[in-house]
Amino acid sequence: MNRFTTQPRRMTGAKYLISIGIFCVILFWFLGGLSSISKTTSEQELESLKQAVIRSSVQCYALEGFYPESLEYLEDHYGLTYDDDKYVVSYEVTASNLMPSIDVFALNETEVDFNEE
Repeated sequence: MNRFTTQPRRMTGAKYLISIGIFCVILFWFLGGLSSISKTTSEQELESLKQAVIRSSVQCYALEGFYPESLEYLEDHYGLTYDDDKYVVSYEVTASNLMPSIDVFALNETEVDFNEE
């Protein structure tokens, strides 16, 4: 019998559960961060597309003296491109010398509630 050697310690069930619990907490924290980044990126894409439409319409006004009558005019003559399967652009013209009303909406939003008050 050797007094100076120790037997290897076994992990008990409680230690396994603690390790798994810590791993799950870190995993959920990481996935929550990814979700937050994805949401921020989507919001920035919407704003970027809106600014691109505004810049194109202002450029048309500066060069030609009128705001374009439709979004297709900007696509054909000013190189505006966007993914129409992902976004809807509302482009409402009041007059040829007034800035049009421009709004951009994402099509893939699943949490849309039109009955909110």
